Amino acid sequence: MEENLPPFEIVQALRAMRLLGAADSAPGVALTGGVSSDIWRIDLPGGPICAKRALAQLKVAALWQAPVIRNQYEAGWMRRAAAAVPGSVPEILGQTDGVLAMQYLPEAQYHLWKAALRDGQADPAFAAAVARSLVQIHAATAADPQVAGEFPTDAIFLAIRLEPYLLATAAHHPDLAPALRALVATTQANQRALVHGDVSPKNILIGPDGPVFLDAECAWWGDPAFDVAFCLNHLLLKCLWTPAATPGFLACFDAFVAAYLAGVTWEPAAALEARAAQLLPGLLLARVDGKSPVEYIETDAQRNRVRQIGRALLAAPVERLAAVRQAWGKEVTP
Repeated sequence: MEENLPPFEIVQALRAMRLLGAADSAPGVALTGGVSSDIWRIDLPGGPICAKRALAQLKVAALWQAPVIRNQYEAGWMRRAAAAVPGSVPEILGQTDGVLAMQYLPEAQYHLWKAALRDGQADPAFAAAVARSLVQIHAATAADPQVAGEFPTDAIFLAIRLEPYLLATAAHHPDLAPALRALVATTQANQRALVHGDVSPKNILIGPDGPVFLDAECAWWGDPAFDVAFCLNHLLLKCLWTPAATPGFLACFDAFVAAYLAGVTWEPAAALEARAAQLLPGLLLARVDGKSPVEYIETDAQRNRVRQIGRALLAAPVERLAAVRQAWGKEVTP
């Protein structure tokens, strides 16, 4: 990777954080991944760090804007996650002016879960580890409702999650619009714990000591069922990306569900599962007809398969995640 100079705003922010001297240069490499931020490895005199600058207009074809102050709440989520599950996030080095500086985790030791899944490496034990870390973060914050005051992000979550996923999808499926709007209302009404909002394999590293979560720009005091459904949605969709690994992906789905539900302490696990099971089909449909379609579903045949399953489950909702998995498995198992 060729080194370049990062954007002026990142350099100025690092100087404001006193991570970079006024006379020091900061060469670096732009990192790939995500649509909501500029992400750089910056080579400081003391060693490399990672810097993120939140973008006001996300890098997608549709108009999708979000306030850059979300960067502040990402740092807050990381601090809370680190307290609940030490080692589950990179160390924060500073945050100011829409820029977050954090520990750089080298690729030689930290591997992206999405890349492993793309290559057919479906490890149910790791999926269960992700679920255990996630439910511990949810449980720790649910037990401390004062955390809610740190995350007044209802409007941000609507702008970067509920609207571009569920409400935008409703515009493409008018007959399902009442069901999709009802999912938004239910999600907004069940504010119980600190939610990451983007629990995707692209934001989870396979570290030497377990999963490491990245990219908490959607942090919200809200419904933890959203995090569950969001991650499980990706495990199902990967079956269309790497079909030969479908049995392994479905095993990961089962392992995640079992590990997560075993750790739910703040409400009846069955109630949370029902919300996640009803939300999941909406998120499936959103990844082909919302503002952020997954890049690896490339054919109309694949899109129509997702639409068929998502529409059927939205029309006839289920209360168990296993029922969603069963409906999906019948359609995609090679």
